[in-house]
Amino acid sequence: MDSTGYIDKHLRVLYPRFMSDPFPSLGKLLSLPQRQAIESPLDVKLFVSGPAGTGKTTAGVERMRYLLAQGIPGESILMLTPQRSLQEPYLDLLYSPERSAGGEVTPATIGGLARRMCDLFWPLAAEDAGFAHPDRPPVFLTLETAQYYMAHLVRPLLDEGYFESVTIDRNRLYSQIIDNLNKAAVIGFPHTEIGSRLDSAYHGDPAQRRVYADAQHCANLFRQYCLDHNLLDFSLQLEIFANVLWKQDIVRNYLIRNYRHLIYDNVEEDGPRAHDILRDWLPSFDSALLIYDEYAGFRYFLGADIQTGWALRELCDEQIQLQESFVMSGNVAGLSDGLIEAILPTFEGKVKEERGNSSALAIIQSHFYPELLDSVVAEVNALLSDSLLPPSQVVILTPYLSDALRFSITHRLEAKNIPWRSHRPSRSLRDEPASHALTTLAALTHPHWSVHPPKFDVAYALMQSIDGLDLVRAQLLTEIVYRQRDLELSPFENIKADMQERITFSVGNRYSLLREWLLNYRESDPLPLDHFLRKIFGEVLSQLGFGYHRNFDSVRVAASLVESVKKFRQSLESTLSVGLSDPRFPNLGQEYIQMLQDGVIAASYLEGWQAEEKDAVLVAPAHTFLMMNRPVTVQFWLDAGSSGWYERLSQPLTHPYVLSREWEPGRIWSDADDVRYGKEALARLISGLLHRCRERLYLCLSELGESGFEQRGELLRAFQKVL
Repeated sequence: MDSTGYIDKHLRVLYPRFMSDPFPSLGKLLSLPQRQAIESPLDVKLFVSGPAGTGKTTAGVERMRYLLAQGIPGESILMLTPQRSLQEPYLDLLYSPERSAGGEVTPATIGGLARRMCDLFWPLAAEDAGFAHPDRPPVFLTLETAQYYMAHLVRPLLDEGYFESVTIDRNRLYSQIIDNLNKAAVIGFPHTEIGSRLDSAYHGDPAQRRVYADAQHCANLFRQYCLDHNLLDFSLQLEIFANVLWKQDIVRNYLIRNYRHLIYDNVEEDGPRAHDILRDWLPSFDSALLIYDEYAGFRYFLGADIQTGWALRELCDEQIQLQESFVMSGNVAGLSDGLIEAILPTFEGKVKEERGNSSALAIIQSHFYPELLDSVVAEVNALLSDSLLPPSQVVILTPYLSDALRFSITHRLEAKNIPWRSHRPSRSLRDEPASHALTTLAALTHPHWSVHPPKFDVAYALMQSIDGLDLVRAQLLTEIVYRQRDLELSPFENIKADMQERITFSVGNRYSLLREWLLNYRESDPLPLDHFLRKIFGEVLSQLGFGYHRNFDSVRVAASLVESVKKFRQSLESTLSVGLSDPRFPNLGQEYIQMLQDGVIAASYLEGWQAEEKDAVLVAPAHTFLMMNRPVTVQFWLDAGSSGWYERLSQPLTHPYVLSREWEPGRIWSDADDVRYGKEALARLISGLLHRCRERLYLCLSELGESGFEQRGELLRAFQKVL
């Protein structure tokens, strides 16, 4: 797995004369194996493999350019990736002005393709799949709306004693049941076998067996509810496509007739069911380019299967292996091999002699954790000040990025005037300050919802919305003007003069503008929540003097919130329109606010991956950075002694390894399996990170970790062996 977005733009800056004749001139900068993959005949199927950073995605992008240059209609090219964020290098080409006019290439995931086919061939799918109302249109669910319906069904069962021994947040409980259904669809086994598979691999407290039975019952209940109400979550879309539609000649012929050429990147990150479909489909393509990243499979917790992906090479005419890295320096490569050998002594790669070369590794140490963060930010500042290194070439990575840690790092970066951005895909929109402020303002503007935000929430919303307002003055202003019972905000002019001066008149003027807008909106006809959010953002919050004007991170969150609300509204309106709601929902905006307060896990939105402020230091979890799929010059690894680098999350209702095609049904999961799979996951993670590092890694250590405890994790032991 590798990235070309940065490489392509970098080449355009350094070598503009090469780009006047896009493909032939660029060929001067490509290796012979890359050119072989790009310029192969239009009737050949290729399997290109190699580690990250060896130019595989570059070859994929240039192959697409080559196909279009050869007169292949764009609409006959299908470009597949496991998730949409991995399509960015290809979309850069498709949306670039240098592209000639013509049909559009179809970028898709297997899940997206399944949804399109379910929508297009709904009459064929509805009756065979067992929907109660095949004559009515389907309602497609996002992860968020699926959690909403799951909560609607499971919440009464919790009151009856279901999951009594499970001590996790309810939103996590709902998402793990949905995750089980998704894994059943991705792996390719009946959803009715989820509980039995988990139970057969478990050896321990008998109470846990009851948990698996409860999870199975809830999954069955949710699936039946979807069939009764024409609801299609991801798992049902994929199952219908694979089990029903793909077997229909009319559907298969439609796909074969429309798509004659395939580019399939990051094959290893997709699930077995996707590989099964491609195994059947591949012989029908005129040409195909399958790109496989060795030592990857980072999406294993979502069902990725490296073995079934690797097996697709057997169906290809030629196999090309790329080995020369365009990213890693020799010292970084040696460090990577040394670390992997230390973790997995049976590693087949040859360890380079310079693996311990200190020029690739720097260590930042401290006793207390806040001191470590000070040192890290000081080093980042020095790197950006003393060299021509742009901020986008620096990342700060952790196994987990808590709210406290994110705030601590970004606050220090802001104090040094260092631009930054952050992304945590599974983070609930409820926990994002920007979305929390918007929903608080929405509650204030719609008193008929009977949602009364507490004073602290209002103060925080005002601080987020008004530029230059700190939390102390925001709380002082809120205490004076906000009446929680009546949802009223009093005028700034009514405040005593000394308090006005303390809050400042510039802040008071902006508060007055915001208050006047809210009052004027109350007097008009209410809009759907997503329309309201667009209106207040465009007319007030994005204007000069307000909090969203230059804060691109807040803009990104606001865009995700609007899309989330829109899809939630469309889903429930479709249900209400056919009279299938059970029970009737009083107000969609109010329902969404309640869902958000329950902590529903956010769906994945492209706005989160494609930040506006790209020339900024990235602060993110390590796995998130890997799925962004781009190289950088310098990496900082925080919490090197944490077990979070290799231990899987505690998920009492699911298990990514047991619910996989590789796992033998009935085999007991043991502590030895935990250790083995943990080490393999750590080796993959380290390899993936260092293959995306050009020059230097900073290992950041504190004697006491973020939680105040001494850390001695497997990653730290691996570094000790190498050094």
